Order: sequence, then structure tokens, then C-alpha cells
Amino acid sequence: MARIKTISGFIPYSHMAARVTDVVALIAGGYLAYFMRFGTLDNMIERYHWMMLSGALLGMIIFRNSGVYRSWRGAVRVELVVRIARCFAILGAAIFTYLYFTKTGVRFSRAWLGIWLTNAFAISVGIRAVAYPVLNRIRSQGHNRKTVMMIGDLESCAFAVQKVKEQPSTGFDIIGARLMDASGCDALDIADCQAFDTEKDGQPDADEVWICLPISRGSVVEKVLETLKHCTKDIRYMPDVQGLRLLNHDLSSVAGLYLLDMSCSPMSGTSRWLKAVEDRVLSALILLALSPIMLLVALAVKLTSRGPVFYRQERMGWNGKSFKMLKFRTMPTNVEAKGVEWGQASNKQTTLIGGWLRRSSLDELPQLINVLKGEMSIVGPRPERTVFVDEFKEKIPGYMQKHMMNAGITGWAQVQGWRGDTDLSKRIECDLWYIENWSLWLDLKIIVMTLWHGFFHPHAR
Repeated sequence: MARIKTISGFIPYSHMAARVTDVVALIAGGYLAYFMRFGTLDNMIERYHWMMLSGALLGMIIFRNSGVYRSWRGAVRVELVVRIARCFAILGAAIFTYLYFTKTGVRFSRAWLGIWLTNAFAISVGIRAVAYPVLNRIRSQGHNRKTVMMIGDLESCAFAVQKVKEQPSTGFDIIGARLMDASGCDALDIADCQAFDTEKDGQPDADEVWICLPISRGSVVEKVLETLKHCTKDIRYMPDVQGLRLLNHDLSSVAGLYLLDMSCSPMSGTSRWLKAVEDRVLSALILLALSPIMLLVALAVKLTSRGPVFYRQERMGWNGKSFKMLKFRTMPTNVEAKGVEWGQASNKQTTLIGGWLRRSSLDELPQLINVLKGEMSIVGPRPERTVFVDEFKEKIPGYMQKHMMNAGITGWAQVQGWRGDTDLSKRIECDLWYIENWSLWLDLKIIVMTLWHGFFHPHAR
């Protein structure tokens, strides 16, 4: 319910205010830092103005993809402060990386850069710490609140009431409900909206009417809307989708048509561009850094067994398209001559160094080339061999939804220990959670977790 305005296609006013707050924090923090560092704002050097403006624009992108602007129920919580701190850390890393590679760092005071980001973080958190209690107090005094009358079945209305009560800072009060039976007939005995305009049966006036019914009862919703055709109140339809597996659900408008997004990829627009930049930059840097190790591994594979250095295996990636995934070869060339079998990796024959390469995950390094080509991502659901997809998609709920973004070298399932011959259903649950909650920060977190304890994992095969 905290995102009730989003249903109508508008960004919640509180979310917009939060965005403005962070832009103000970055600009004001920069001016304050300049004064603290140089003792004056007179004749401020122009490049510092451009740095603050660029930082504010980049910060808007980073904050938008970090989960900072979701509802926090009118309170500055530890998790919110941590997320804001992470955003400023990512912003600082991006700025210092840019200055390093462009060799323009000498043109800026490093003390100013550090004080700038520190000030901006303090201002961002400080404004929220002052504003949230004020908003809560205003709403607790009965201001800026709306009353709601519900129409629907018992289960859907009860669920909606529970959610609204859990988030009182949203500013909605449920004052009553007209319940409908299975046939959708008995609740509405009115010909117009007068029951919601004046007191009737002890119910006070309502500002809004919410229709709470499952999508499967669309014909009943149509009848309710027909009954309320003369109503001047805000009428909202809240479809009950509790039993559906949803990914990145929202409302879209296309050619004047409203579409309820039930299962959509997070990789669109700016997010897709950011993910692509992340993959290309990181894969190039990692390939450059690890190229000596990869050359040694390639040489070891060639010297210890006959056959090619790389093993090319067909896997399914984004949108169900197949590609050839690269690995350092860890098995003899004829090991799958009699057919392929899922799992049982520990029982398959390996080369002299193949077992060690698998346990250390070094056999996965050539997939950085797949990432550089755009066939994979650094982080994402692990791809499966195409010969097994038809089997798994019928057995595991939501299996094909994991193909709604690029497959990854590592992923949320892998850092949680679900890799190798572990429970495939658990891995899919982790993959779908990652797709639903994707952000640049989550990618960086998974990369760090992979480096920390992802190699030499007991389930690596």
C-alpha cells in the first residue's frame, strides 16, 4: 500500500522529495566542502561546479537502483542509512576511478572530494531524520490522511486491511467494507455511490473506493464499476495476486492501454545500459588482471591431456537463446561420447588437473570472454545445458523465468551455497529472488561474496 500512487502511474510524492533531497545534499555538500577546504566561496573554480553537477547526475542513477526510494514507513532505519552509505561509497569509487584513468585527479583537491561526499551523506541522512518524524506527526494528528471503503471478497479485503495497518504512515484509513459472496451478488444493493458519500449503516464518508477481487473475477469487477459509474470518488482496483509468482510487477501504459506487468525483466532502459557497462568494464579489467594466471592454466591443460584448451558447451541464456559457454577443459575429450547426464559431477572422469580446476573454480575464468561478447554477465542466474531445459521447465515452477536476464558466471544462488549437485529448486528460488531485487549494489555484493568464499567451495564441480 505504500506505493498506492504508483498504481496510477505517478511517482509517490515522498519518493520525489527523497530524490530532490539527495540532489540538494550533493550540491550543498560540495559548496560546504569547498568553503571548509579553501575558506571562501569567492571565485570558486569552474571545474568544481562541473564535478558537483556530474556527481549529482550520477548519484541519481546510483540511488535509483539501490532500493533507497522504496517506502521506509516514515522512519530513518539502520538499513536505510547503510544503503545510503553504500550509494555514496559507490559514487566515490566511480569518481576516483574516472579521475585515475583520465589522469585528471591532480586538478582536484582530494581533501575536498572526501569532505564533499561526507557532507552530502550527512545532509542526506539528516534531512530524512528531521522530515520523517514531522510527516508522521502530521499524519498522526489526522492531517493528510484519506479514508477508504472496500468492495470485494473476505480474503482479499482482509489481506488489504492487514497491509494498510502494518504501514500506518501511508496515510490511509479503512473505514468499512462491503463483502461479496462467491457469485459476486449480495454486497451491492445500491444504484449509485450515495452509500459512500454520506453516512449509512454507521459508515462515515469515504474519500476512496478500493475494489479488492482476484483477477479471475474480472466479470464481477466490471459489474461493480458499472454500479459505481456515477461515483465521483477515487476508485482503485487492487487485484489479488497473492497466489501468483510475480517478478518486477508494475503498471505500464502502451499506446493508451494499461498493462499490468506480471513477470518482467529488470533489464530495460537505464538498467540494461548500466548492467552492460558493468559487465564490459569489469570483465575487461579482470581479464587484464588475470591474464597471466589464465595463460598458465591454459598451458597446464595443454601439457597434461590431449585435446583443446577450451571446452565449449551449449547453454541457454537470456530470452531462451542458446550460446556456447567457454570453460577450461577438465575432462578427456571422449568422456561424453555415450551421452550427457545432469549432475553426478564427482563421478565423471577428469584430467590430471581437471579436478583441482573445478574445485578452485578456475575452469570458469574463460567465461569472462562470454561476458565481454555480451553473451553472459558477471552476475546472474547460472545457465543450464539446453538438453536439460525441457525437462526442468516442466518439473520446477518458475524455471524459465530465470532466463529473463543474462546468465552469470556467479550468482545469488552460488554465494548461498546452492551450486554443483545441490537442490535445483532452491537454486531457482535464489535466481528469481535476484531478478526481483536486482541492483548494481547487489551485483557488487555478490562479486565480493564470491571472492570471499566462492572459490574452493565444497560443491564446486
